[in-house]
Amino acid sequence: MKGIVKKVIALATVAVAASALALASVASAASAAPAAPTMGGKDIVQTAVGAKAFTTLVALVKKAGLAGALSGKGPLTVFAPTDAAFAKVPKATLDALAKNPAQLKAVLLYHVVSGKVTAADVVKLTSAKTLQGTSVKISVKGGKVFVDKAQVVTPDVMASNGVIHVINSVLLPPAA
Repeated sequence: MKGIVKKVIALATVAVAASALALASVASAASAAPAAPTMGGKDIVQTAVGAKAFTTLVALVKKAGLAGALSGKGPLTVFAPTDAAFAKVPKATLDALAKNPAQLKAVLLYHVVSGKVTAADVVKLTSAKTLQGTSVKISVKGGKVFVDKAQVVTPDVMASNGVIHVINSVLLPPAA
């Protein structure tokens, strides 16, 4: 019986030593690997351009003359509709917005809140005042966050001057 115990202890010692070597090797490889890219050095506009899912939003922001403001110091929070969200908007509506700079600017500013409002903060709110001047309604239903009727599909995309929450619909301010 003592012989079996000695063999078990010897095998356990070998297993522990092999595990320690494997961990040391993984740690060494991990420290040599390049760091994962972060969006922290890019501002909101650069982050949106880099994501490639916001080409319509970026084009409209530039057309409205808001790229400079969204690239500034901030902090700002942007509820950013994807290209798929803009595809749901009738073409006639988008064309009308493109021809009316004041209305286009109002719609875009309705997607922006002053300050860095992370997902942890958003879920505690029932509304947030936009830079357009009116407030968006915020709700949580079934564990999902909604801004007006748009669902937040990707929260907390960090940028150097704020945060982007990706939404699945374009927000339209209440009629004046």
